[in-house]
Amino acid sequence: MLSPEALGKLRGLLSRAVFRDGAATAGWHARGVKSNEQADPLDPLAQAAGEMAAAALEASEVFRAAALPRRMRPFLFARYVPGQTYGAHVDDALMGGGAPSDPRGEAPLRGDVAVTLFLSDPADYDGGELVIETTAGEMAVRLGAGEAVAYPAGTLHRVAPVTRGERLVAVTWAQSLVRDPAAREILFDLDSARRDLFAREGKSRAFDLLTKSRAALLRRWAET
Repeated sequence: MLSPEALGKLRGLLSRAVFRDGAATAGWHARGVKSNEQADPLDPLAQAAGEMAAAALEASEVFRAAALPRRMRPFLFARYVPGQTYGAHVDDALMGGGAPSDPRGEAPLRGDVAVTLFLSDPADYDGGELVIETTAGEMAVRLGAGEAVAYPAGTLHRVAPVTRGERLVAVTWAQSLVRDPAAREILFDLDSARRDLFAREGKSRAFDLLTKSRAALLRRWAET
């Protein structure tokens, strides 16, 4: 998502931003398992970094096709140093609305899709994997700097303890036009299939039928 130049500029902004105890923005059920620091969302430097991250995410065709975002939360920036972690938790179903974790007082948003954008080079820290519980077992994610993962916000997930260095990430949530993750997966698969077909054959009868079927399902499932 981020070029090396953009990544360097974003990290430069955050190196001068104010960070506070991350537990202050956790729900009552997650506060006891959250140990990290978060950039003050009202800090102009953090806000500028958030605008950069948001622009990169919005420019991603893969993210738009997978998440079908209707609204997005402002990015939060979290920093973990050795010994810090975030235990198993599920994200709030509704976010915003003037809660303590929402100093900007934005309208409530239904959290359908969670996004973690990795900002630290994985060679610079140990541990800190994002561990997502799935029906097939746990999935540990540790990506390169500037890369991101999007996943259903209703999953149980955690951040493994950092044992060396510093883990810096940006996180946000999207309210999708399609709230059912299984339906979003079908729409994403259809979109991927038609793009692959178009790349091989151009506009064809099969491409038109795939496009028609995806559009019909999107009309059936979308909430505007």
